Amino acid sequence: MDVARRLGQWGRSWRPGHLLVAAMIMLILVVTAVDIMAPPDVHLGPFLVAAPAITASFAGARTTAIVGGVAVAAQILVAGVRTTPLDLNHSAQIATLALMSVLATFFAHLRVKHQRQVTRLRSVAETAQRVLLRPIPRSIGPLCVASVYLAAEAEAQIGGDLYAAVRTDGGTRVIVGDVRGKGMEAVNEAALTLGAFRAVAHRQAELPALVLWLERALSSELTDPAAEAGRAEDEAESFVTAVVADIPDDKPVVHLVTCGHPPPLVLHDGRVTSLDMPAPAPPLGLTQFVGGAGEEPTVRTFPFGPGDTLLLYTDGVVEARDASGAFYPLTGRLAGQPAGDPEALVDRLCADLLAHVGGCLDDDAAVLAISRLPALVPAAGRAGGGPPAAPPPPSGRAAPPS
Repeated sequence: MDVARRLGQWGRSWRPGHLLVAAMIMLILVVTAVDIMAPPDVHLGPFLVAAPAITASFAGARTTAIVGGVAVAAQILVAGVRTTPLDLNHSAQIATLALMSVLATFFAHLRVKHQRQVTRLRSVAETAQRVLLRPIPRSIGPLCVASVYLAAEAEAQIGGDLYAAVRTDGGTRVIVGDVRGKGMEAVNEAALTLGAFRAVAHRQAELPALVLWLERALSSELTDPAAEAGRAEDEAESFVTAVVADIPDDKPVVHLVTCGHPPPLVLHDGRVTSLDMPAPAPPLGLTQFVGGAGEEPTVRTFPFGPGDTLLLYTDGVVEARDASGAFYPLTGRLAGQPAGDPEALVDRLCADLLAHVGGCLDDDAAVLAISRLPALVPAAGRAGGGPPAAPPPPSGRAAPPS
């Protein structure tokens, strides 16, 4: 029993890398045995270089050097058995194999060094992303919420996708956005957007006033000469697409302002409805360039009752392509999906999206799913079993917070 237990522990201690190294040693032994038994005019020594070359692709410099040393020793053994290591042909093979082993060891060192750098950068990126995108509670007032951030498989690239939710006295306000570009510039602008939203969204300003506040905060930062200094010409043209939602607690509706962002979707009884805006506002940070500076954006009100699920997402979802170049058909994939469980919906959506692209996204993607709890919405809101008529947006405009 003790022997069996130790053998089991030894077997579990072997990792895939160990098995590959063992395979390379076995390759050296096989080539050596065949080369010794081969006719005098047949030389298999050049095949030994495959062992250190392959090892360099998955192991570190030390392991690669050991495998290369074993290969050189095997070549010397073959030379001693067949003729002599001083034979011109064998001497050339030994010298070439030794040189290739040194080069393989060097490249293994560079690969490991690069991997460590990427790992550190990715760790910093993930930490910054977690700090930037604070976790959203699963339950906010009468709402159930699920969110996910899918990072692209680019080396340590930090995306500018963002989302946040803030409680007000009578409801919940949500923002989902996407900053143009990647890297630290995108992170800075995402942090600025989220900071401005969290600072003022809980105040009793109307939704248009809140969006105007965000626009002024971004415009003043993005056009600041000090902030623009040192930026490349294409990096200076920065903006943020966003959708801002106001979900009251006591009404089965959602108020929306869209700023150049893909329209949200609502799932109701297996049907998917796109909440399109007839006149969306420009992306945040671009109003001064496209006109309309200071004008209040249009607010549209849509039904959002008990059991419905509101889905907000970034363009990394709908612009994801498969091997043939086809975009991800988000609306079609959601049709027939059960609503009411945002976490299950997000899990299914992420799995399907990654399967569509073959497991590797070209751009970061963020998804936020929100369902309204049936018990906390008056039953009259669903009289007749269908969605209620959209009420007009609330009247009265509060001044932007100062």
